[in-house]
Amino acid sequence: MTATISGWSSRGRATTRLRRDRVTRKEFEQHVAEALRSIPRRFRNAMKNIAIVVEDEPSAELLDEMEIEPPDTLLGLYQGTPLTERHWGYGNALPDRVLIFQGPHERESDDDDDLVVAIAETLIHEIGHYFGMSEEQIEEIEEKYWRGEDDEDGDAL
Repeated sequence: MTATISGWSSRGRATTRLRRDRVTRKEFEQHVAEALRSIPRRFRNAMKNIAIVVEDEPSAELLDEMEIEPPDTLLGLYQGTPLTERHWGYGNALPDRVLIFQGPHERESDDDDDLVVAIAETLIHEIGHYFGMSEEQIEEIEEKYWRGEDDEDGDAL
């Protein structure tokens, strides 16, 4: 079942499109796994003690804390200590987390392929924060990813 919706995307674009049916949590998690496989190998191999967690929606408290107001929303969030801020005594810590919010991704996506791309974009962004990258560095990696450029391992960025 689909319905026509109009409004603004979280990326600031006017939208009018058919809303897709929700996928099950299991299907969404499979899409997250597929998107994670698209992350360049050099980043995947360097990720240690980090959990990718799917949640339905960001909480009202979280949106409030981050000063995000409708129609904007939050697609993902990194929670933890970036690698660049860890010192010699860092250890015995709970895993860092990348939260991926299912509802906002589904509302931003026209179909399953678009959903996987949106999830991959969010993962790249949040994993960039894990590595301590600046917003500018993350944007550069995202641009290379969308252009299909290869990194030194031959993986598409």
